[in-house]
Amino acid sequence: MSSFEILDYIGVALFAATGALSASRKELDIVGFIFLASAAGIGGGTVRDLILGVPIFWIENSIYLWVCSGTALFIYFAAPFVESRYKVLLWLDAIALAAYSIFGTQKGMLLTGSETISIVMGVFTGVLGGIIRDILARERSILLKREIYVAASAAGACVFLGLQGLGFISVVSALAGFICVLIIRGGTIMFGWRLPAYRSSPGRDPEEIMK
Repeated sequence: MSSFEILDYIGVALFAATGALSASRKELDIVGFIFLASAAGIGGGTVRDLILGVPIFWIENSIYLWVCSGTALFIYFAAPFVESRYKVLLWLDAIALAAYSIFGTQKGMLLTGSETISIVMGVFTGVLGGIIRDILARERSILLKREIYVAASAAGACVFLGLQGLGFISVVSALAGFICVLIIRGGTIMFGWRLPAYRSSPGRDPEEIMK
């Protein structure tokens, strides 16, 4: 099994865990756990494969569905013993974002050969599972919280491709990209790192506009 296949399974399992943790916060039944875990685990990769026009990964290999279901069952029984489920969710999401962003970038590069498209595919793979999870769980989307999320995914993808272009082996490039995403996301979670927000200018007096 290659390092990128390992990243793929890790990303699916961790995103599935975040979906199951969201289900625990909403006090859903086991079916709800499995549904949210699957939506979070395979959602981003599904959109990626649909856009790239390739067979959807979990249809070709049903093990991914078992990974999501198994993760959901584990969280169903383990969640009551976790003191702060939201903090665990944030950190699992950060690790999943890092893993899946790099895997999505690599898959995009293999299929298209375009660095730009690869970065977009990496971002889509990394962030859409979390967005789908938040929408289904009726949680406020991460995109609306002024947190560094999409930018972290894109930065990791750029580091990965940059090192690949410089001739580094895939494992080193992937690890560097993974760490880049994790550091940025970790800084956001622990220290409140933020990108500058848009500030609208004060409106002008209607009389000034008419002059």
